Amino acid sequence: QVQLVESGGGLVQAGGSLTLSCTASGTIFSTDVMGWYRQPPGKERELVATISSGGDANYADSLKGRFTISRGHANNMVNLQMSSLQPEDTAVYYCYARVQISAVKQWWPYWGQGTQVTVST
Repeated sequence: QVQLVESGGGLVQAGGSLTLSCTASGTIFSTDVMGWYRQPPGKERELVATISSGGDANYADSLKGRFTISRGHANNMVNLQMSSLQPEDTAVYYCYARVQISAVKQWWPYWGQGTQVTVST
């Protein structure tokens, strides 16, 4: 089994910064894309950013310039640096990873439990 564990969420004032981290563990042969999605209150889950194993990043257009995604040295970790946070960034943030769990080239999607980010005015 594969587990994704997120950390770093919390309460922050508007204009502040937070960094989220996510570590994948378990039966992992390799990881491909990792990333972050978020679900604001009363809305559907939406893309925040993804990053390939080679470091190619993709962002939601509305978040470019404020959010930065990066991979950890072991490549099973992904971080999200968030700056100039606004109340509309309030959401549950979910870590995502595409994982190869054996030598068979087959990729499986996994999600973390989510971490709450609340931005106050």
